[in-house]
Amino acid sequence: MLDLILPSPPGRPLEILCVGAHCDDIELGCGGTLQLLQKRRPDCRIHWSVLTSDPARRVEALAGVRAFVARQRLGEVRVHNLPDGRLPAHFAEVKTFFEALKEATDPDLVLTHRLDDRHQDHRLVGEVTWQTFRNHLIWEYEIPKYEGDLQTPQLYVPLPSAIAKRKLSLVHRVFASQRGKPWFQPEFLEALMRLRGLECRAADGLAEAFHCRKLLCGFAAPAQ
Repeated sequence: MLDLILPSPPGRPLEILCVGAHCDDIELGCGGTLQLLQKRRPDCRIHWSVLTSDPARRVEALAGVRAFVARQRLGEVRVHNLPDGRLPAHFAEVKTFFEALKEATDPDLVLTHRLDDRHQDHRLVGEVTWQTFRNHLIWEYEIPKYEGDLQTPQLYVPLPSAIAKRKLSLVHRVFASQRGKPWFQPEFLEALMRLRGLECRAADGLAEAFHCRKLLCGFAAPAQ
């Protein structure tokens, strides 16, 4: 298994764009990766975009950003107010939201939903991400759910146990509105990280996984 090293852009931060249909999607799908990235790449800047919210969920969304991203690493934050579960009916507004993102950011890495996620909001966000950022590196994260749509990923991020535990703790603390939902229980979220940790032989047995459909190989010369 070979490691992927994200290149350092000359003279500017490593720009990361995180996109979620709902207020907890980014944290659930790649919260551990974002914590690890900030430790390993102090040159990163993380932009955060959520498409659906109501007043209470907006408060949770902003709390999630503050919990998972250090202030000095945080770029632009956008929380839109489209209705949960009905994004396909608001396609034009979703497209407008993404076009504004494209004008405001030029990310080195985009973290978004899977193209073949069975949740209609997730799937649409994945599709429009690819329509908008056509020349960018895109990693599609996983969201465990009742529909059972998990597939075999191509990219793994092994997580230290402390980071995985912190992810679970923060998610449970921040998103109080979701605690009663069966799929939101910490045991299930940890189970997915342990399964992916097993698949990539992670040192601490924990990992987050992503679907990466396109990679550009430039064969850069080794450092002298």
